[in-house]
Amino acid sequence: MSDAYKRSGVNIDAGNELVDRIKPALGSNRTSDMLSGLGGFAALCKVPEKFKKPVMALGTDGVGTKLDLLLQHDQLDTVGQDLVAMCANDVLVYGAEPTLFLDYYATEKLDVDTAESIIKSIAGACDIAGCALVGGETAEMPGFYPDGKFDLAGFCVGWVEEDEILKPERVQAGDVIIGLASSGPHSNGFSLIRKLLSEFEVPPGPEILSALLAPTRIYARSLLPLMPRIRAMAHITGGGFKDNLPRAFSESLEAHVDPSWRKSEIFSWLQDQLSIPNLEMLATFNYGIGMVLFVDPSNAKSVQDDLAKAGEIPYSIGHVREQASKAQADTLVVSRDRFEMV
Repeated sequence: MSDAYKRSGVNIDAGNELVDRIKPALGSNRTSDMLSGLGGFAALCKVPEKFKKPVMALGTDGVGTKLDLLLQHDQLDTVGQDLVAMCANDVLVYGAEPTLFLDYYATEKLDVDTAESIIKSIAGACDIAGCALVGGETAEMPGFYPDGKFDLAGFCVGWVEEDEILKPERVQAGDVIIGLASSGPHSNGFSLIRKLLSEFEVPPGPEILSALLAPTRIYARSLLPLMPRIRAMAHITGGGFKDNLPRAFSESLEAHVDPSWRKSEIFSWLQDQLSIPNLEMLATFNYGIGMVLFVDPSNAKSVQDDLAKAGEIPYSIGHVREQASKAQADTLVVSRDRFEMV
């Protein structure tokens, strides 16, 4: 049976070897609340005892077509950070502490060395996010994926006290909007980026590629200590400011944003190559801001100071206003039904 399955393109022995290889990397991710080890049918974990009225926050995401460029340029050692960041940052938006992580890795033919590098990078990124890689699935699917291609998905579980959940109802007119610098495009907009790169007769130099492929920032360790001073947050992913910012405040409010923060040079390069205006950049990419915080004005300075001490680059980028408020010139106005520069 084993040989017959192997002839069909599935190598069970390779899968078992992979499990043996990654066990040491996962040891550092264990928490005292975990009840099961690697290799079972499911991961078992108790609700952390420190929470009195715990609410579970769940997030799932992938890396998208950035995978293709990472594979082309042999940078799979960073793909785990992209995967964990996309999921953990979403959970973090509600004030939740990322706790557990699972991955799904599907490929045409299992290359144990490649899979080991990917899963170890996921485990390392979980260490950064403060969560535990508690298991996952490695699927070998011959004839389904093109040779050498694979896909990744991640699943993150976090916990937050019920009365401490960050939500739109907490945001008020007059609140300060603080943006945290991104490391680059993160993991969004890469269908457009890949199309752009395909049009070059001579590929851009290594500095451009390195800036494009920089791993997504994980903001958990910087932000978790500051949650009592934050009212709401928005993770700036696909759809940029247009789709993500309005999810953080109520329909009666709008964000007035000054988009003059210092952006990394890769966004200037992208904008020049794509020949698109600022408004489209803000609706397509994170444009240099990976996470947005909404903060009471009395807490704004202390939050920015503490973020800078934690290694982040925070910018004061605007204020929350009542709907249809007068905006200053060159201001980006964002609400559920409005996205324009005035």
